[in-house]
Amino acid sequence: MAELKTGARLKSAVCDGEVMIVLAPAGDLEETCGGAAMVAAGSAVEKGQVDPDHAVGIRIGKRYVNEDGTLEVLCVKNGDGGVAVNGVPLLQKDTKKLPKTD
Repeated sequence: MAELKTGARLKSAVCDGEVMIVLAPAGDLEETCGGAAMVAAGSAVEKGQVDPDHAVGIRIGKRYVNEDGTLEVLCVKNGDGGVAVNGVPLLQKDTKKLPKTD
């Protein structure tokens, strides 16, 4: 477990997925993708297999949040694994509608 910092980039150890931390609470958290712990984006890692229970996928440009909204990540590279923190899957954040400019 490690403390997540805003602006940090993490990559999956089991798929091509990468995320950037947009908002992070204080304290140690374990960020996972595809059921395996994520590593710093510049790290070399031997790819494993995505856990079938965590194979929901992440999509570039989408934001993912925890239920209480204290953690938010932005997907910067598509991946086959789903992101989770401390074993709890993150939810895709809904987009806001822009006001009409008639």
